Amino acid sequence: MTAEEAPAPNLPFPIFQISPKIRYLLFDIQTVTWLRRTHNILGALIGSLPQSPQQNVFLGLPLELQPEEARLLVEKEVAYIVDDLQSHKMALQSPPAQLEEHQTNLRKEGLAAAKAVEKQKTQKTADALRRMSGRQPISDVEAAADGDESLFDNPLSRSSTRNSSNLVPFSMTPTTSYPPIPSPTRRTSAPLPEVNGPSYALFKHLHSKGYFMSPGLRFGCQFSVYPGDPLRFHSHFLATSAEWDEEIDLLDIVGGGRLGTGVKKGWLIGGVEKKGSSDENGQRPVQTRTEGDDETGPANVRTFCIEWGG
Repeated sequence: MTAEEAPAPNLPFPIFQISPKIRYLLFDIQTVTWLRRTHNILGALIGSLPQSPQQNVFLGLPLELQPEEARLLVEKEVAYIVDDLQSHKMALQSPPAQLEEHQTNLRKEGLAAAKAVEKQKTQKTADALRRMSGRQPISDVEAAADGDESLFDNPLSRSSTRNSSNLVPFSMTPTTSYPPIPSPTRRTSAPLPEVNGPSYALFKHLHSKGYFMSPGLRFGCQFSVYPGDPLRFHSHFLATSAEWDEEIDLLDIVGGGRLGTGVKKGWLIGGVEKKGSSDENGQRPVQTRTEGDDETGPANVRTFCIEWGG
C-alpha cells in the first residue's frame, strides 16, 4: 500500500500528554501507520504484554512521540495536544451513551475471533489427515475427518465447530477509549510541546528533506537519521545539534567522528545560522525574532558531516 492509499484518521487527531513526566502518546494503530507512511514520523513503541513485561524486541502500542515530533505535528495542524487525565475525568463524569452498543460490538468481535481460531484448528486437522492418507481422494479424507476418530482429531474442537453457539467469545481489549466516550475536544489555547531550540531546528530541517529520525541514544547522539523507512534502510547519520556560536571541544569532534565511522555512519552536527555581520569590535549583533517566529528563530539551518580518516 502506498502513502496515497493509506487511510487517514480524522484530522486533526489528539496526541495524549501524560503527566507529571511529559510524554506524548498515540494509542490508535491507524494513526500510527498513517503518520509513518505520510509524515515520516517514527516514534517508539513502548507497550508490552502483561505476561512478558521484560520483552524488548517486539513492543506494541502505545507509541511514544519525541517532543520534536509532537511539536512538528501540532505546528502543521495535523494534531493537537490533549491532557489525557483531565479529558478522561471530564468524559467519565456521566455514563457514555454508547457504552452498551460498544460492549455489544466487542462481544461480536470476540466471537468472530473465536470462530476464526476454531476454523484454523479444523483446517489443521484436515491437513494432517491429508498427509496421512497419501493418495486418498480429498473427499474421502474429509469424510474421514467427519466420521472416523484419528490420532489428530480433537472431539472438543469438533463439537464446538458443529455448534458455534457453544463458543466462548474471546475477551477483546480496545486500545483506545473513543468510543465509547466522546473524542476529546481541541483547545485552541493549549501550549505547544516544549522542545530544545537547537535540536528542534535541526530535526525540522532534516525532516523537511525527507529523512526519518529516531532517538539516537544508542549511538550517543540526539537523532539517528535514515534516508527512508528504517524497516528498509540503515541510518546514514548520527545527528547532534548545537548553538551557532557554541564552542565545541575538539575531543568531542574527534570522538563523534570516530564513533560515526566505526558504525559506518557520518557524524552530523548542525544549528541555526545567525544572520548579520560583525561590528567594529568583532562582535555579532544579537539576532532578533519577529512575531510568528518560533523559539528557534528564522530556521536557516546549516549542517556539517564529519568522518574519521585516520
